[in-house]
Amino acid sequence: MNLELFYEYCLSKQGVTEHFPFDEDTIVFKVGGKMFALSSLKKWEEGTPSVNLKCDPDRGEELRAQYDDIVPGWHMSKVHWNTVKINNDLPDNMVKELIDHSYELVFKSLTKKMREEMSKL
Repeated sequence: MNLELFYEYCLSKQGVTEHFPFDEDTIVFKVGGKMFALSSLKKWEEGTPSVNLKCDPDRGEELRAQYDDIVPGWHMSKVHWNTVKINNDLPDNMVKELIDHSYELVFKSLTKKMREEMSKL
């Protein structure tokens, strides 16, 4: 997976916006004003990309035990976030599945009104 594919995949989701709230390096994707994915652009340029993604706590533990490229979220809640190393052993479809899972968790946490408004877009 390259940066362009990652970027386009995240932005293709309903109601997603991109931000740089921390610095010029860390791109953050949000839905309803809540983060679901963030990544260092510099790491992509260096060839060592990773992305922080929200994850169900039980599933997160299972994934960390199963894959060396999924670790507790760097600079995030270790219970609810994973750091996923990209372009190592995880196939792109698995990375996409984890992006989908993160998006869905955040989308479902939004108010019914917010979800309905995004459905109209």
